Amino acid sequence: MDQMTGTADRASTRGIRPAGSPTLITSVQRALRLLEAVGAHLQGATAKQLARAAGLPLGTTYHLLRTLTHEGYLCRVGGKFFFGDSLDGISRADTRQHARADLHDRMAELRDELGAAVYYAVYEEGEIRVVHVVAGPQHPAVEEWADFRATAHAHAVGLCLLAQLGEDERRDHLDRHPPSALTPYTVAREGTVLRRLAAVRPTVPVTERQEYALGTVCAAVPITIGSVVATMAISLPVEQSDRLTAAAGRLRSLVGAMSPAFVR
Repeated sequence: MDQMTGTADRASTRGIRPAGSPTLITSVQRALRLLEAVGAHLQGATAKQLARAAGLPLGTTYHLLRTLTHEGYLCRVGGKFFFGDSLDGISRADTRQHARADLHDRMAELRDELGAAVYYAVYEEGEIRVVHVVAGPQHPAVEEWADFRATAHAHAVGLCLLAQLGEDERRDHLDRHPPSALTPYTVAREGTVLRRLAAVRPTVPVTERQEYALGTVCAAVPITIGSVVATMAISLPVEQSDRLTAAAGRLRSLVGAMSPAFVR
């Protein structure tokens, strides 16, 4: 059946309508079974777990997972699969709209209380993604003058996210994005960065002072819900660096009191 499905797929890519529809229906049925299996694993599931749950061959499962992920119906985080934005757009569009508004409102509250720009970021599929930033005239955000994804070693957001990964994942990230000196304060030696990450304690905010951008100091706290690797961070002008430690501690206590739902 898998071979027949592959033949039908190749035919469709040449613009030829397949002679029989059952193979296409079977592919849709298998994809739906995989989506049901993902929904049954609230903490995410690996391809092998999903193959067993859906009763599908592993090769077929990999093929369908690639397709569903490419189309945005699933996302892969830390080797596990979760529902993606496209599926949310079909089934929970209104819920997600309210969730985004809630996230913005909560971050605006943090900005006003802490007197700092606030950032929410996640680590997905081997890369850093800044999801949302809330700033203002009195609390400007850091200008992204160097790609945030490639400079994790130099900013609090990246350091906090990498610190939540295993050593192999950290090394893989730094191999793909080698540390470089962005300012005179940047820690640019890979070995030193790895030791710095290994020393990070979950209960202590990660800070950096002018390592990414001159004139700015930052702090970040981890948010770990299941397999989600995320962080909430703040930035201050260097003239207010004496406020960073207290603001970061307050950030941690406030983020810890938030509902876990907002990171989904």
